[in-house]
Amino acid sequence: MLNLSNTKFYLNDWLQEGKSINIQDGKIVSIENSESKNSSDVLVVPGFIDLQIYGACGRLFSAEPTLESLAIMEDDLLKRGTTGFLACMATNTPEVFNACIATAKQYRQQARNFLGLHLEGPFLNPKRLGAHVPEFVRRATLDEIKALLDFGDGVIKMMTIAPECNDDEVIQYLLDHGVLVSLGHSNATFEQATSAYNSGIQTTTHLFNAMSPVHHREPGIPTAVFNHDRAMASIIADGQHVDFEVVKFAKKLLKERLFLITDAVTECASGPYQHVKNGDKFVMPDGTLSGSSLTMLKAVKNCVTHCEIELCEAINMATKYPARLIGLEHLTSGIAAGSEANILILDEALNLKSTIFKGEQISI
Repeated sequence: MLNLSNTKFYLNDWLQEGKSINIQDGKIVSIENSESKNSSDVLVVPGFIDLQIYGACGRLFSAEPTLESLAIMEDDLLKRGTTGFLACMATNTPEVFNACIATAKQYRQQARNFLGLHLEGPFLNPKRLGAHVPEFVRRATLDEIKALLDFGDGVIKMMTIAPECNDDEVIQYLLDHGVLVSLGHSNATFEQATSAYNSGIQTTTHLFNAMSPVHHREPGIPTAVFNHDRAMASIIADGQHVDFEVVKFAKKLLKERLFLITDAVTECASGPYQHVKNGDKFVMPDGTLSGSSLTMLKAVKNCVTHCEIELCEAINMATKYPARLIGLEHLTSGIAAGSEANILILDEALNLKSTIFKGEQISI
């Protein structure tokens, strides 16, 4: 049994202090009052869930689609507090997609925190590509989608798509077969985006980036998200992709419908996505902003420090909300008896001291 003594944690957004957490067989088995009379100096939070990350520790998965790459990503992300992630692939050739899917299918037999794939493209709007490579972008056919999901055999968990550029039957097929569909890299009008959310698209990829903007005569995708009662959105809270004041504004409007992703890449000098580190962001060789250098913990800190978001709510944005969206609430169901022991220990400055994954302490 693993015992964490004299901790504090949030339970239903209320801070609990002076508690001992007992862990056995991968689960929290009991929570008791601590015998120590000293004030709690460690904060215990659920492990982070990142639904969009391209690479870590020098491995960009689409550039090196190997079992070793996924193992390296898993290990690095666990040491950074991410206990569940979708490996993301940007618009690319069918050969690269197939190689990544084949590797992911093979790797899932040994996976720890790898949850599957997020395909960001290639079925996007050429007018809103950002750093995506235009020659690989195309309109989806139903036969292609059927073949893709058949080959994926359940490993494709999420797909970003521009609904205005693809047939309704394609999107409905994805939804009917359990794929989390996200509206993104899209030039949809307010009306088109609203219709897409009404038809079952659940969320939105990196709010404000690579989409039709808010204009007082053309409301665009962000306004459609704000006005909808169910549509969710991810956001890159690094101050580079989205100004912190805009993150603050979006949070006030979306509340529990806004969640954090890193959209993180790593330096890469091969293939179509050659990410170059430029200060605290990544750019393509031509200077186009590409992925972030965020960790989920840094995104949480930014929300608290720069966006006036309460700590317990920033934690929810990195744990509870993305897990609920993808239907994996059990992976990060909070600090309570019976919950899976995927938890992080933070100090008072919110620095990561330890990751506990499935009850096992991970050396960081």
